[in-house]
Amino acid sequence: MTPKTFNFPAKRTTALFLLTATAAVAAAQTTNSPVLSPLPALSAGKTGGEIHGLVRTTRAVSTVASTVVDYEFSLRGLKKDSDQYRLTISQVHLRSAKRFLKLCEANKGFYVKAGQFVAAQKVLPAEYSSTLSSLQDRVAPIPFKIVREVLKNSLGPDFSDMFLSIDEQPIAAASIAQVHRGVLKSGYEVAIKVQYPWIEQQMNFDTRTMYFLSKTIAWLYPQYKLDWLPLAFAKSVSSELDFVQEARNSEIAAKTLRNNKMVRIPHVFWDLTTKLVLTMQFYAGHKIDDLDFLNQIGVDSEKVAKSLIQLFAEMIFVHGYIHGDPHPGNILVSPEGCNGFSLVLLDHAVYTVLDEEFRKDFCQLWEALILKDSMKTLWFGERLGAGKYSRYLPIIFTGTTIDSKYAVGISIEEKEALKRELKSLLFEDLHSFMESLPPDFIGIMRADALIRSIIRKMDVSRAMRLLTYTKYAVYGGLCPKLNGEGQSRKILGTNFYFAVKAGFFSFISTLKYVRILITVLIGALNVIPWQQKLKSVQSYLYSKINCDSLGFLVHSVFLLLCIRPTALF
Repeated sequence: MTPKTFNFPAKRTTALFLLTATAAVAAAQTTNSPVLSPLPALSAGKTGGEIHGLVRTTRAVSTVASTVVDYEFSLRGLKKDSDQYRLTISQVHLRSAKRFLKLCEANKGFYVKAGQFVAAQKVLPAEYSSTLSSLQDRVAPIPFKIVREVLKNSLGPDFSDMFLSIDEQPIAAASIAQVHRGVLKSGYEVAIKVQYPWIEQQMNFDTRTMYFLSKTIAWLYPQYKLDWLPLAFAKSVSSELDFVQEARNSEIAAKTLRNNKMVRIPHVFWDLTTKLVLTMQFYAGHKIDDLDFLNQIGVDSEKVAKSLIQLFAEMIFVHGYIHGDPHPGNILVSPEGCNGFSLVLLDHAVYTVLDEEFRKDFCQLWEALILKDSMKTLWFGERLGAGKYSRYLPIIFTGTTIDSKYAVGISIEEKEALKRELKSLLFEDLHSFMESLPPDFIGIMRADALIRSIIRKMDVSRAMRLLTYTKYAVYGGLCPKLNGEGQSRKILGTNFYFAVKAGFFSFISTLKYVRILITVLIGALNVIPWQQKLKSVQSYLYSKINCDSLGFLVHSVFLLLCIRPTALF
């Protein structure tokens, strides 16, 4: 059959012409320029910074233009509901994602952070998210003489009198700042985070470019309104440039999590902290997903993963104060702690702060997801802003469908139904869904996605996350929000009243959790052969139950299963 004649739309022809012209002008301005320095704002002044920015813009415009052409020509004449269209668009998605990956790696800086931001938002097709998630925010360090100048301008000309030593070689260098190890006159070891002096100018230039390109795409394709992404990114990254705010967030987090013995949050030295310099307590450790290090210090990776899940379950369901960027580089495992290790939480620039009503509603939603209560799931999904897309919340959080019978595990029939349902979704549906969600919901999804990515590398079962979240959701749904020292005093008063009230909530939530746990276990046992049921229940109870009273109660349920199996299965 002769292919349909393709006429490139005039609107898109005009847009491509403008994009290409912009790229050509930028390229022409940089043709005779010297080799670009990695330190544009300092080495070449304002003009050098602008030239460097134009080169980055040239790459960005070129990438977008070639991507638009690829989509237009590759998909011409194909029907949207055909298998050929789905196959072809997936291939184009992957090619385009690789182009943007190269762009981010070439432009570095905020483009790397933007790529990571977009991948974490899950607003683009899976090919983009999976490809861009490989981006690493690492750059070559700047010379120490520039660091010394920033310290001098921020802390005063006599800043060196406050330190016994500062290592000139940084222990980490990323797109916004680099970190040096130092020792105070008191002998205290500190980590000194120093912001690059040109970074705010570069952020303004790059985010304007990203906004222009997103508006162009929105003009070309009105159904894809992605112009909110660069605005959300700019808001997120601008908060990362204020180290004073990061220090405040760090202190709030430390007070909020003060009863969690497995977590360490570095102390802030306020007399050595400014908008461009953050001085904090130094902790030795390795990234949480460094399995070789865990083996070396003799720590079970499953215990580490469990502590991580408990930490973020507490943040989400109990306090409503959620770390905004929990990637492995921001969560270290230190060989010091009550169980042979502790988690060190770094980079407190961005936090999601849940409204109290939203937090309690999300606790209720999670219970509904685990108990497979579809009516409640849809009701709370609507209430939390998911609208008609509430039916997809089980897929996002538990990996099951709204009609699935089991919270843990999915039958072959349900898996096939899930594939068919996901196959029928278009990118427009995903975009509309993400656009309908409030920022708090997106913050939870982002944090949960990063936590899942970490524990997947540690080969931990999905059930551990689901049941741990459930335990904290039950407690969080019953107790008032405990977020910050002042609020705790206001709500709970004396330490004695706090102990009594906490004990009461703990007891009631334990009973409720056991009821949910029994329901989930019974449902899960329906998907495995009878010969394995007793063994599965027994191994689970003896390995996972730590509380004596809870262990006694569930052990009784185990005996009941052994004595009267036909009554429950």
